[in-house]
Amino acid sequence: MQARHVKITGTGRYLPGGGIAAEEIDRRLGTEPGWVMRKTSVANRHFAGDETASEMGARAAREALDAAGLAFADIDCLVCASGTAEQPIPCTAALIQRAMGEENSGVPCFDINSTCLSFVTALDVMSYLIEAGRYRRILIVSSEIASKGLDWTNKESAALFGDGAAAAVAERTPEGEASRILQARMTTHSAGAAHSEIRGGGSGLPASLYREETAADYLFSMDGEAIFRQASRLLPAFMDGLLGPAGLSMSDFKLVVPHQGSVMAMKLLQRKLGISEEQMLYIAPHYGNVIAASIPLGLDMAAREGRVKRGDRVLLLGTSAGLSLGGVALVY
Repeated sequence: MQARHVKITGTGRYLPGGGIAAEEIDRRLGTEPGWVMRKTSVANRHFAGDETASEMGARAAREALDAAGLAFADIDCLVCASGTAEQPIPCTAALIQRAMGEENSGVPCFDINSTCLSFVTALDVMSYLIEAGRYRRILIVSSEIASKGLDWTNKESAALFGDGAAAAVAERTPEGEASRILQARMTTHSAGAAHSEIRGGGSGLPASLYREETAADYLFSMDGEAIFRQASRLLPAFMDGLLGPAGLSMSDFKLVVPHQGSVMAMKLLQRKLGISEEQMLYIAPHYGNVIAASIPLGLDMAAREGRVKRGDRVLLLGTSAGLSLGGVALVY
């Protein structure tokens, strides 16, 4: 079963602070004025201050519920779909429930983490549970604070990331409506596992072993060029496997919402897959790479700006650490 009678009924967002311009990042990095814009095209991004990931996620979640015309009591399950965690235990979803003031609700909460593809993975996995009748409505929240894990000596990746949260409500499509998930696919090629990682903090290199001389192991590390080369080889065959079984082609989509990994990644997607400027939704210039929140932020932007309407075909697409490729084709 690939097609599922599931629709997104509301989206929301939360962006901390007033935004940080590329010129400020130039100053922080000690680069010449204009370097960040040339390298990343990210004109603005947001960094969290005192907010926690769960507080940010709670604000985005409330906005998504409002957009769907629902209350928390209407939700059967809360899933946090993020690449970063507020703390190792418990899951961030439980902390979001508490931040929403619903700590005694009993609504099940758990995390789904496939780093930058976490929202896409959560929508795919949870849609089957909605289709099967296990849940009626679910709340998916992606809340990312990248700024606190950046290695500022790695200038290209430090210049790229931002913080933010986005959420979506998904539920079963009423009889007679066209909204549905058409096809989904994910592949992982762990030959690229070291291209994007944080080595410290888990059982392999636990926090108890932290030393000043090994501090870099506890910060984010990315080889953007290696990701680009590997993804470039894999994308065409991946897309054939995603769209082919459903009889779809790129021209069938009104909107493509990609993970905004980097400018190189966006250009790769457009060139390799034949995505037009009208189809492509860019959020990176405004928010940077917001990890798993990038795609739901893009969906929320498209809904606010009227770029997507009921009945439009939409493609959610991206890469993530692993190295993984993933996508969901849906009728919005």
